[in-house]
Amino acid sequence: MALDTDSVRRIAHLARLKVPDDQLDHLAGEISQILTFVEQLGAVDTTDVPPMTGMATQKLRRRPDVVTDGQIPDKVLANAPDATGGFYSVPKVVE
Repeated sequence: MALDTDSVRRIAHLARLKVPDDQLDHLAGEISQILTFVEQLGAVDTTDVPPMTGMATQKLRRRPDVVTDGQIPDKVLANAPDATGGFYSVPKVVE
């Protein structure tokens, strides 16, 4: 499928791309080569090829949505520079 410069100019406008006029001929040739290759792919016989598995056919594994405290407060507070009464101690920021 061969494209002319007017078609390439319209495609560039629709894609909101600014293409200089001196590059339209070169770009038309490249896009035409790409479209020719895609047409060749359409001629391939894929009747015996099974469809690929994609994410659309898969189910997500779910876990129960249960609120917990993590059951490791001592390990969590060990990361704190200052802990008081089982909580993080931070400097006062509002007077």
